[in-house]
Amino acid sequence: MTDAPTPRVRLEASGVSVKPDGAARPVLADVSIAFRAGELHALVGPNGAGKSTLFGVLAGDITPDAGTVTLDGAPLRGIRPRDLARQRAVLLQQNAVSFPFTVEQVVRMGRAPWARTPLEDDDDAAVAAALEVTDIVALAHRGLPSLSGGERARAALARVLAQRTDVLLLDEPTAALDLRHQEDVLRIARGRAREGAAVALVVHDLNAALGYADRVTLLDGGRVVASGAPVEVLTADAVAAVYRQPVDVFPHPGSGVPLVAPRR
Repeated sequence: MTDAPTPRVRLEASGVSVKPDGAARPVLADVSIAFRAGELHALVGPNGAGKSTLFGVLAGDITPDAGTVTLDGAPLRGIRPRDLARQRAVLLQQNAVSFPFTVEQVVRMGRAPWARTPLEDDDDAAVAAALEVTDIVALAHRGLPSLSGGERARAALARVLAQRTDVLLLDEPTAALDLRHQEDVLRIARGRAREGAAVALVVHDLNAALGYADRVTLLDGGRVVASGAPVEVLTADAVAAVYRQPVDVFPHPGSGVPLVAPRR
């Protein structure tokens, strides 16, 4: 029997450290992590663990003080912004829009990297598909300022999906959403991974990571504590040690998927 081939690494950080001026210690210290095609890779950890800083480094928005980041083997810092936008899409926690654009206009912004290329012909189909999958077709002609926080979050995700890249960086995409739409977003992220995309997901909900991720990296104090299969990383002892909160981890009675519950 032949072993399945190891999925191709798309985005990789090696020995990355970040220490802001005046900081007593690094925000990230010698972090190495790889995101592979066909995998949903969740980044988890307590507040201040370094998740957002690592996300910024991976997106190319923060230059590390040490270490390297590569996209398909090429140094991230050497890729022109327009080319980078054609290779990876980024969803930030905050998506402030000052002007009264409609939802459809915001989603269409995701197509900007493909302007004046043959793929520009796909703009209408890409926008329509993104509106549909995020359940905001009915909001397409609404002004963004008139929407709730959750509706704005789905519009921001639709913009990223319309970009149609196969490396996705999603920073807490479920934070402002109700239960149904949280699950929808997680299913969308997992679906993109099943289609072959490399998906990096920052998430606070450990049960979401256990239920949807193929791989989990647990951060604490700017360092990688563990990385691997969710059930191997998010053990009761590991979670209790990192979050300073005793927990129980047990199988769901129906699905068997592990659940994390704080001891109260």
